[in-house]
Amino acid sequence: MKLSPLRAAKTLYSLAALVRDPNRLGKVFEMADALATPELLGPMVALLGKEPEGARAFAEKPRLKVDLVELRTLPPCTFGRSFADDMDRQGLDPSALPNLPTPDDHAYLRAHLYETHDVWHIVTGFGTDWKGEIGLQAFYLSQIPGPLSAALLAVGCLRLAAYEMESRDALMGEIIRGWEMGKRARPLFGVRWNDLWTLSLGEVRARLGVSVARSSSERATALAA
Repeated sequence: MKLSPLRAAKTLYSLAALVRDPNRLGKVFEMADALATPELLGPMVALLGKEPEGARAFAEKPRLKVDLVELRTLPPCTFGRSFADDMDRQGLDPSALPNLPTPDDHAYLRAHLYETHDVWHIVTGFGTDWKGEIGLQAFYLSQIPGPLSAALLAVGCLRLAAYEMESRDALMGEIIRGWEMGKRARPLFGVRWNDLWTLSLGEVRARLGVSVARSSSERATALAA
């Protein structure tokens, strides 16, 4: 058994809470904690370690360093400025996130994914509404065999079934878009984001093979115009 009864119960409780309200970020963290076992993280570490970027990341364990004051001084449309502008729009400060310790590869995997989540949003272009979050989780799952991404995709589908069937086209469009984008892109795990802040956002995406297609809602708006 990969999850103890207690961890399984916590996961299911958080999942049910997120189905009712997908904006409860604390429940995502609770689910992530419940699923952060060596048995579940081990296959992820093994797969990522086969890629050159992943193997180097586990060996060197670089951490994300964000100075919003400095990033705000970069020219518009640079990767760093785009990130800072997005953080300001959301009223977020990455420095407020806990600095998770990284004594081993399992811990580093969790810490790296935790602290770079907002960076992945910028690079992929997915929004931070619940449909955009589910789309990003599809991107994650296409690159990393993670139980958290799979669980959050289940949250999205259950939310659709229970409360928002009218959103089926938008949600499924984001899931498909995320999966296909992730399959085409280079592995994002282990990227040294600190070295890319001064590049244009377009160049960063091109280097990583991230082709940002319009969302289904954006396509519908364009067709209606």
